[in-house]
Amino acid sequence: MPSKRIALVMIVRNEARSIARCLQSVRPWVDEMIVLDTGSDDDTVSIAESLGAKVHVFTWCDDFSAARNAALALSSADWNLVLDADEWIISGGETLAALRHVNEEFIGVLRLDDEAEVEGQRQVSKTWLSRILPQHVRYVGRIHEQPVSPGMSRRQLALVVGHDGYLEQHKAVKQGRNEVLLRMELARNPEDAYFNYQLGKELEIYARFAEAVTCYEKALLHTEAEANWRHDLVVRSLFSLKKAGKFERALHLAEAEMPYWQHSPDFFFAIGDVLLDWAIADPAQAEVLLPMIASSWERCLEIGDNPTLNSTVIGRGSFLAAKNLHAFHLSLGQTDQAEYFANLERELLRQRSI
Repeated sequence: MPSKRIALVMIVRNEARSIARCLQSVRPWVDEMIVLDTGSDDDTVSIAESLGAKVHVFTWCDDFSAARNAALALSSADWNLVLDADEWIISGGETLAALRHVNEEFIGVLRLDDEAEVEGQRQVSKTWLSRILPQHVRYVGRIHEQPVSPGMSRRQLALVVGHDGYLEQHKAVKQGRNEVLLRMELARNPEDAYFNYQLGKELEIYARFAEAVTCYEKALLHTEAEANWRHDLVVRSLFSLKKAGKFERALHLAEAEMPYWQHSPDFFFAIGDVLLDWAIADPAQAEVLLPMIASSWERCLEIGDNPTLNSTVIGRGSFLAAKNLHAFHLSLGQTDQAEYFANLERELLRQRSI
């Protein structure tokens, strides 16, 4: 039986900064690269063509699914890998290429390592996304679009993709674009949990924390416990409540969610951050809060990193928790404890690099 064909399918606009990296990382593993340009006025098109991509033009209509589906319609491949230009393959290309010899149909789920900066520190979160599609699968949704596949299974593949579009030096170019589309969706259904969550994320990224809190609280009211994005919603809610100075509301949320996230270092990491900022803002509370801060980050170390969680930040169950405990004990003049956690941080980083 002849082998299956694999295509990269992208929609782009003004991605001259990053499109070459994306295409170069994918080219060894696919049979063709399809780029649908939605209105670039930089060198995106010429760069893509120089690297062997087939470039087509699409008139943007404020609908990501419409653009994705138009791009997919240009592909005759058996499998379509859907990436954005600020994403690139880190590892696992062999797993992608192996689909040439797979006869069954399923949605392939890859791991996205999303780089971001939070309070001046770069961090990487892991998210699982459905991005490897059989030939006939299409998208729905104006924004944060999802592939439709009634009855089709999803399978995690050992394909790891990086994303850096929300690092500080890059995110300004996207500001406002997604917010407009999300508000259009919420105008139709103001109580929609998923779009309130996504709008909250958008507002949080651009430091509009009080507005983000409002969206997250609406989302929490209507989000099912088993939703794969509830973990991220809860952790982000704690962070935004902290940044908005709503410490008591954050603690009430943490207490309500505590039974569900005993396996999440991100949850306890966020609690420690909330309590620390509360102690700084209200020193009269410090005597009560300080032991709780330390125990929250120690709990992170007890759990360890949990890569099975969606949107977990690498290190919150290991070196990042140790780093915080080092700084915490050092600030209190507790040098022995500070040295212990400094050594632990170094060892955990060493183990990660092996």
